[in-house]
Amino acid sequence: MAGLVSFTPLLLIFIIMYVLILRPQQQAVKRLRAKVDAVKKGDEVVTGGGHIGKVTKVEEGEVEVEFASGQRHRVIKAMLSDVRPTGTKAAND
Repeated sequence: MAGLVSFTPLLLIFIIMYVLILRPQQQAVKRLRAKVDAVKKGDEVVTGGGHIGKVTKVEEGEVEVEFASGQRHRVIKAMLSDVRPTGTKAAND
């Protein structure tokens, strides 16, 4: 019985860590993965390096992103850190 009593606080700490830290992080990763999988032509994306561009072509594992007029690069989908739907604007624009 003493072993169970001394193990209970560790179990409670793990449960609290899971609920407050691990589970929300897993849900955020799942939402981002769904957004990246659903990227389509015309969406605005942010790459892992912080570059913002517009998607011009979507392939299986890559997207072609136009960063400036006539400047297009192929980017691996997994390297996208955010996908903004068409028509979103910054608050101060």
